[in-house]
Amino acid sequence: MIRRKSTSRFVFFIFTLFLLLSFTVSLIAAEDSPTEPDNDDELEELMAIDEQGDEEDQQQHGEQQKEAEVLSKAQRIVLELNSEIAKRAINENELVMILGYAPWCPRSAELMPQFADAANKLKELGSSLLMAKLDAERYPKAASMLDIKGFPTLLLFTNGSSQVYTGGFSAEDIVIWTRKKTGVPVIRIKSVPEAEELLKKYNTFVVGLFEKFEGHDYDEFVKAAVSDNEIQFVETSDLVVAKVLFPEIKSTNFLGIVKSEPERYTGYEGTFEAQKILQFLDNNKFPLVTRLTELNSGRVYSSPIKLQVIVFAEPDEFKNVVDSLQEVARKFKTKIMFIYTDIADENLAKPFLTLFGLEDSQDTVVTAFDNRINSKYLLESDLTSSNIENFCSRLLQGSLSPYYKSQPIPDNKEASIQIIVGKTFDDLVLNSPKNVLLEVYTPWCINCETTSKQMEKLAKHFKGLDNLVFAKIDASANEHPKLQVEDYPKLLFYLAGDKANPMKLSTKSSSKELAAAINKHLKGKEQASKDEL
Repeated sequence: MIRRKSTSRFVFFIFTLFLLLSFTVSLIAAEDSPTEPDNDDELEELMAIDEQGDEEDQQQHGEQQKEAEVLSKAQRIVLELNSEIAKRAINENELVMILGYAPWCPRSAELMPQFADAANKLKELGSSLLMAKLDAERYPKAASMLDIKGFPTLLLFTNGSSQVYTGGFSAEDIVIWTRKKTGVPVIRIKSVPEAEELLKKYNTFVVGLFEKFEGHDYDEFVKAAVSDNEIQFVETSDLVVAKVLFPEIKSTNFLGIVKSEPERYTGYEGTFEAQKILQFLDNNKFPLVTRLTELNSGRVYSSPIKLQVIVFAEPDEFKNVVDSLQEVARKFKTKIMFIYTDIADENLAKPFLTLFGLEDSQDTVVTAFDNRINSKYLLESDLTSSNIENFCSRLLQGSLSPYYKSQPIPDNKEASIQIIVGKTFDDLVLNSPKNVLLEVYTPWCINCETTSKQMEKLAKHFKGLDNLVFAKIDASANEHPKLQVEDYPKLLFYLAGDKANPMKLSTKSSSKELAAAINKHLKGKEQASKDEL
């Protein structure tokens, strides 16, 4: 009996302990579980800003963990709008920046973490700007009210009036643009510690040293700061502080640009006029060699420097040539923009490489573009510093021959329809003593197949005619300066006596009509008898 009683007490004790532990775990889980926001709460409550744990163990986490923290914080700082809240947010706040996005949009997904990081930084700077986002696909009425038509769209509302965002797409770009547009175009630095802290925050900035923050030169400096949308402007009246930012400063009324790259310091030598200052920045704001990314692509493509040399290479290969490339770039600074792109990048590299017929290339490729005349060039010699420099010199002088892509030269010995490529267009079409009927097509052209069948029928019908050649060229893979075709298919008839002015035959004509047109323009008794298929 005694043993049974002890056993029962022991079982009861264990059962009670289990219940207590279960209850405790339930309480902890309940405390850790986030609660859903009440849609009827005030706007401030909807923001649900929670600062706990923002600085805990940041150095102990990897890059992915840091990104996750930024996104998590964005959910608390960036207000999620809907049809009801959107109008209230604009009406009840002096300054509101809204990101219109679509869940399926890749560019929206890329911009989200940058927008979140910008929201964090603006809050730390004490900005009163409300950062918000709207799923424009889910709430089309709200999107229409805000005039959001594409994705992503960034709009700044000031007292209800909107302006379209025109800055870059990194967090730093967003912070700089919004501060400039909301009354802080220039940061004033008063001490060495402030200057040292600023060096840690900005990769690129403009520094101005003025004895007094007044007068013509200073006013033009501020005008330039307000007009520029990309670069942070910094001002100081202390020479010691200024030298921390730009060691080569010697006197007041100085302006210079500082970048975190080999060409670190560049001083401005012109007169203080806002437009001239902005021109100086346009010519000097990029690194000697700019790495092209999705975030900076808009700025790169819109650069006022219209001569651009683009190097496509694998990252490890680029490391081997970057030093020599920077030395070449330094010699052509402000005249030629040098760009690097990872050759494996499907979005940034492949479209350019396709223009050269090199989309499958794995070797380093050096190209150039003259965006003034829409011409492209290819470095076809060995990848050496001297060859690259000579390539750039000729680009600057305008003595480079434009590059036209071409497929390999085919074997046409037994072909009833000659295959023309870029490299053979001169010899087989323009310089040929024969009449040439050329079909210009592309593989993706829907109607080209019908025209191709007509060409085969015509070639068979006119077989044996010595002075008439049937030919075709794939315009997607071959180019020639005298072959300018915009729609496909196209039938061009190059008569032996006038190759400079080819006749355009209708691709909508029947085979019989085409045969009649060919006969009409050919001379000789032999051709005259071949008027029917």
